[in-house]
Amino acid sequence: MSSSTRRRRYLRTAIGLAAVLVLSVVGAGAWFYHRLDSNITTFDAGGVATERPPAPVPASPGAQVPVNVLLLGSDTRDDGNNALGGGDQGPGHSDTAILLHVYADHKHAVGVSIPRDTLVTLPACKLPDGTWTKPRTDQMFNSAFSVGDSPKGNPACTQNTVEKLTGLRIDHTVVVDFKGAAAMADAVGGVDACVPNDVDEYGIHLKKGIQRLTGQSAVDYLRARHGIGDNSDIGRMKRQQAFLSSMIKKVQSQGFSLTTLLPLADAATRSLTVDEGLGTAMKLVDFARSVQDIKLSDVTFVTAPWRFAGDRVRLVQPDADTLWKLLREDRTLDGRSTAGTGAAASPDASPSADAPLGPEQAAVPITVVNGVGTAGLAGSGAETLKGRGFQNVVLGANDPGKQHTQVSYDPALKTTADQVAALFPGASEVEEPGSGGITVTLGADYHPAGSTRLDAVTSPSPAPGTSAAPSTSPSGVPSGVPTGIAENTRGADTDPCADLTFGS
Repeated sequence: MSSSTRRRRYLRTAIGLAAVLVLSVVGAGAWFYHRLDSNITTFDAGGVATERPPAPVPASPGAQVPVNVLLLGSDTRDDGNNALGGGDQGPGHSDTAILLHVYADHKHAVGVSIPRDTLVTLPACKLPDGTWTKPRTDQMFNSAFSVGDSPKGNPACTQNTVEKLTGLRIDHTVVVDFKGAAAMADAVGGVDACVPNDVDEYGIHLKKGIQRLTGQSAVDYLRARHGIGDNSDIGRMKRQQAFLSSMIKKVQSQGFSLTTLLPLADAATRSLTVDEGLGTAMKLVDFARSVQDIKLSDVTFVTAPWRFAGDRVRLVQPDADTLWKLLREDRTLDGRSTAGTGAAASPDASPSADAPLGPEQAAVPITVVNGVGTAGLAGSGAETLKGRGFQNVVLGANDPGKQHTQVSYDPALKTTADQVAALFPGASEVEEPGSGGITVTLGADYHPAGSTRLDAVTSPSPAPGTSAAPSTSPSGVPSGVPTGIAENTRGADTDPCADLTFGS
């Protein structure tokens, strides 16, 4: 046999072996994806409200848009979860709720914790028999998940509630039960978390200090309320934020390769319930990869501004509405744009805040309405508008009884309305087709320059504070953030032992 013949045979053999290896890997990958797909449980999209906030529009063709993901932790004891959480079997509540806003640059993110005891309006929600409930006011937020008493909960109802509360369109909803939390902690080799004090109550045993938590101990840390920290749900949320920060850090340190993501996905999907948009393994992995460039230092957690209302919680205004408005406009907590240059961009860089007014914009008719009845309120608002350069400003008839400031506008004047709303922090914007102009109705949350915020006179003293004045928090939140937001914020790269209870 000639040497050239042997070389050709060796080459064919090598190519054949390579082909076998490729087919083996592809086959194994396909098998694994099929396994993950069979793990995943989706919830019925028919329960999602038909009237929803609008989807974000790309800034340019092909550009990325913000993504809002609702993360829910279910305390159900069904399906074997009672072995980890104790208690009797049955449908649970969403005692953990984090609204994750991924900015359009996909390099920054904010996770907003919504207290479970917050009093909210539950919109119409679909029941297992196909009928719909009627809206109900002053309901505990976590009760939305249990509407209909379904064994798997009612994620669609909670999603509808969050959209109603925030004005943000939720792109994806993910529900994790006790088994899922334990499995994910195990899959990454444990999560380093800080325990504020020794815990030996209610069957939970944890030691003070930094602990590497897996399985049962991770679940205990995430669900414990009594005997740890300040015994509050708010304190528990801070620990959950710190735990998630540590998990993100662990995953990022291991890399976003398939060898890292697939075992984690295998562990998670066995106990996840997701919307249909994340209903396959490929969609889950694609989403994970889409956020892989977000650094830990560019992730912020914030608890929605809150105060006690007896044994329940109410959101503090106007700070909570300001928070939702910032996210709707895809801005960081201090009002900065992440477009182009990231969070270091100049404050209020968007056209809605400081772009020069053209002659046509300056001449747009604007009516200012006193929605409280306090003498001189509309005049103060009018002076604010004139100082910005608006020339056609008139005062309308008083319309007392309004709590929140609103800017209504003809849809053709959207850009100008954004500039007007930027002058009244926390103001909501409402389209008013055919009006031909803009109307600013000043509510009790309006804070004229040099005065006390009007709703502060009658509102109970919150904990923490409600002032919308600029502030800097111990966790390094930039100045310019309303106090109700700043005092409830922690950076994901903050020391895991820092600020674990709201009272400290």
